[in-house]
Amino acid sequence: MFEVLSEKLGNVFRVLGNRGKLTEKDIDDALRQVRLALLEADVNFKVVKDFTTRVRERSIGREVMESLTPAQQIIKIVNEELIATLGDGQSRLASVSQPPSVIMMVGLQGSGKTTTAAKLALHLKHSGQKPLLVAADNRRPAAIEQLVTLGKQLDVPVYNESPSVSSRDICTHAMSESKTMAATHVIVDTAGRLHIDEEMMAELEQVRKVLKPDEVMLVVDAMTGQDAVRVAEDFHSRVSLTGLILTKMDGDARGGAALSIRWVSGVPIKFIGIGEKVDAFEPFYPDRLASRILGMGDVLTFIEKAEQTLDEKKALELQKKVKTASFNLEDFLEQLSAIKKMGPIAQLADMLPGMSRIAGQLPDGAQEEQLKKVEAMIQSMTPYERQNPNIIGGSRRRRIAQGSGTRTSDVNQLLSQFQQMQKLMKMGVKGKLPRNIMGMFK
Repeated sequence: MFEVLSEKLGNVFRVLGNRGKLTEKDIDDALRQVRLALLEADVNFKVVKDFTTRVRERSIGREVMESLTPAQQIIKIVNEELIATLGDGQSRLASVSQPPSVIMMVGLQGSGKTTTAAKLALHLKHSGQKPLLVAADNRRPAAIEQLVTLGKQLDVPVYNESPSVSSRDICTHAMSESKTMAATHVIVDTAGRLHIDEEMMAELEQVRKVLKPDEVMLVVDAMTGQDAVRVAEDFHSRVSLTGLILTKMDGDARGGAALSIRWVSGVPIKFIGIGEKVDAFEPFYPDRLASRILGMGDVLTFIEKAEQTLDEKKALELQKKVKTASFNLEDFLEQLSAIKKMGPIAQLADMLPGMSRIAGQLPDGAQEEQLKKVEAMIQSMTPYERQNPNIIGGSRRRRIAQGSGTRTSDVNQLLSQFQQMQKLMKMGVKGKLPRNIMGMFK
């Protein structure tokens, strides 16, 4: 989603890195380009103005102007201010002393609310909880059938009644049922509505009074752009939202909603949907998204996904190697079979420092073909070469290219990008910016 924005910001930072010592004019010129990039990404103009003002105030100071690496300091400031805009720290679901915790799902028609309710239930189930889904959307009978079907697929109970029963009565009966089955969470799927529909918004307010929910979660399509911000503001004024779930974060939209919605509405983003599959759903970490936008990857999420597909011993080995930047081509080859289980290649590449640009340059479907090519090149290396890629000189590269049916330039690119990834991994895990950070944009 942030491919174009990441590329434009990368170009700005690359220019700064080539200047050495920076003047106030250099910083203003760079921030003008950052401002344009954010506006073109459909970020709310108030957010852009506030963001660039904060960055400038911090950049025009001793910390940057007298630094030996001023461009790196500015990247650090931009990263920190991006995190502040997206929300400081992960915002978790409210905990209650007396279960069940009631989560009311609201949103516009067609925002993906019913599917998202099921995804949230599966996420809670994987966390050791006992969720109950409630089909309270009596305006659309197909929504009830859809939720019941999803519940069966996920082995999550779904409370439902006839569409002729009012939403308020369905919710009242569901709460009684939740206590009988000792549910830890009750996730209520309400009817989708237009935020300008007074009658339906009034009904939503009544349901809220009956449920007294611990969480009121607005499901927003991240591809709707600026309208997503207005929707959040309208719903918040009527039903007092406690959190946001952004869906379709894997889409090709400009991504401005994700960068604007929390700052403008004041409501934290708690989860994001990153695909159509029911497990394509994850907690929202502001620092990780900021890192992806700046092309610095998201190694922590990569490790978490690996832990879900690898056995515990292998996962610990991978985590240790990534943290110490000793992850070599031998390890990478071992992971190729597991990578297919971890998700689409484009998403995984987005998590690895320096790799998102390569994935973004490939047409749809080409990532899988590229992965096969990479696998062939690594398999054409000797075990010693895989463990010590630095020894691979010109003659070895030609042999590897010939053995894998690729070109020497392909082998050069693989080795160059892998070396870059190793250098950046320490930064991705430990949160430190290396002295040669500008290399990620070359």
